[in-house]
Amino acid sequence: MKIIRTPSVTLQATMSGSGSIQKFDRRRFLRMAGCGLLFPAMARPCHGAIGQDSELKPAGNPRGLPLGYQVSDVAEKAGLNFLQVCGGDTAKKYIMETTGSGVAFLDYDHDGWLDIFLVNGSSFDLASTSPQPENKLFKNNRDGTFTDVTAKAGLTHSGWGQGVCVGDYDNDGFDDLFVTYWGGDILYHNNGDGTFTEVGSKANVAGDPLRWSTGCAFVDYDRDGKLDLFVTHYVYFTLQNAILPGTNPYCMFKGLAVNCGPRGLIGETSTLYHNNGDGTFTDVSERSGIRKHETFYGLGVLVADFDNDGWPDIYVASDTTQANLFMNNHDGTFREEALLRGVGFSDTGMGQAGMGLAAGDYDNDGWLDILKTNFSDEGVDLFHNDGDADFTNRSGAAGLARESHFVSWGCGFFDPDNDGLADILYVSGHVYPELERIHSDTTYREPRALYRNLGNGGFEEVSQLAGPTITTPSTGRGVAFGDFNNDGCVDAVINNQNASPSLLRFTQRNSNHWISVKLVGVKSNRSAIGARIRCFAGTLSQISEVRSGGSYISQNDLRIHFGLGEKTSVDLIEIQWPSGALDRFRNIPANQFVKIVEGGSLSVIYKPS
Repeated sequence: MKIIRTPSVTLQATMSGSGSIQKFDRRRFLRMAGCGLLFPAMARPCHGAIGQDSELKPAGNPRGLPLGYQVSDVAEKAGLNFLQVCGGDTAKKYIMETTGSGVAFLDYDHDGWLDIFLVNGSSFDLASTSPQPENKLFKNNRDGTFTDVTAKAGLTHSGWGQGVCVGDYDNDGFDDLFVTYWGGDILYHNNGDGTFTEVGSKANVAGDPLRWSTGCAFVDYDRDGKLDLFVTHYVYFTLQNAILPGTNPYCMFKGLAVNCGPRGLIGETSTLYHNNGDGTFTDVSERSGIRKHETFYGLGVLVADFDNDGWPDIYVASDTTQANLFMNNHDGTFREEALLRGVGFSDTGMGQAGMGLAAGDYDNDGWLDILKTNFSDEGVDLFHNDGDADFTNRSGAAGLARESHFVSWGCGFFDPDNDGLADILYVSGHVYPELERIHSDTTYREPRALYRNLGNGGFEEVSQLAGPTITTPSTGRGVAFGDFNNDGCVDAVINNQNASPSLLRFTQRNSNHWISVKLVGVKSNRSAIGARIRCFAGTLSQISEVRSGGSYISQNDLRIHFGLGEKTSVDLIEIQWPSGALDRFRNIPANQFVKIVEGGSLSVIYKPS
């Protein structure tokens, strides 16, 4: 990097290899210099800002209080008869067998109740004549149970399935499904009658059949009212170029010969497809600036407006290398600024094996923060948004750095006790089943982690309070959040690798109130993806966004849930639509599901008895 000038406030530099001029203030300059990224001799631990605070003392909710809810796994009782297959369960020969698959909460038939779509993988040991693992769609029966409607819906498909995202790309009023694969992606058009038609090749989004796609998200990046599609990719992998366990240093872990990669394998880039408005898409990765960045190992994808400018930005978790943050230039192009904004590396300035991503305003200051899960001995990152998408890593200060041995994947901010503060859940499971052969502090099956927001910027781990549903070791991968039984308490569905899924039902045990909002775009895309909601109830002020993708290659409920604490009504709901329109609604009773249509219509769609 060549410094051009250094005035008292603003510095400019030409980034090597890009030829573009980047502006950054003294704070960002000191961050880069302190991390040794400008002057190695000055290197010190990099915390995303200039140092990290010591761990916070409780100032809001006292530690150790009983939970305001009960959590139980009701997957078997609910009828989720599904086995996720991803290579071997006692040994894994190739990296392809490690990543698992995602899961989606979606209301595919628009009956007001969340259905579940589970992505399946495969195995290299399966004979071609054997039954092949398939994805599954389970319809919500509205009584706590689900029915397998995969065949009826036309969603039977086999292969190395990875991620899933949801969005109404043709604005016909029914949400469509995009599923990523190693070997050609799939776009399912929702026909509106309970069935789907596969149109990936016809729509020009199937991609290269030799590419390994992982995370995805529908996003209206140019705000033209039509959903575009972002897809990231992991490594270039074929059985012909695959390396056997133990072949080189990248194929060893704690003295064990294990599957190789991603280091030593060929990295990838991401793909951005622009919606042409006629059912087809055009690959604009190059001209948008998405493909200009160097190769990496992309997994999780998170789309959110991090700088509050009304335009969606895109954050990508990368395995073992720098994460990417693509900031929207408002002209159809992006600039990559993860390093400048403090979310590229760990708090010690190192690349991490990033997996899952979530966005949420955990301290209710009006700016979206980021949660990122990582590999064993790296912990999780909590990037606090200090304003204008300038981030500080607050993991240690917030009390999230105590567990470091887990390989963590799906994650999310959610509010199961409806107190208006975003709590955290993430799932874990190692990539090396060979660990079961040795005595180690790192194991293959690992517990989930549940954290309660203390209301002072800190969190308390409450996994033990929640019980065996959280603490029992498992092989979690994709996680989606949503209120599947419409009782006003957000639940979670987990796609466990080489195991049955988990459906975590959170049942409220306090008297807090809530509201759930379904948005429908008119000038904006019909799914309202990218819409920003502000919810005011007394002194409580919260923000959220309708978002496609996220967690670990999964899809959350498109409805937005707000806990309200003791407030029995919402004073004001304000929606900033992607079209630029602004709607406001006042004095809305709590404890109900409402639908808001762009332009000023609000209606009650369901109220639990």
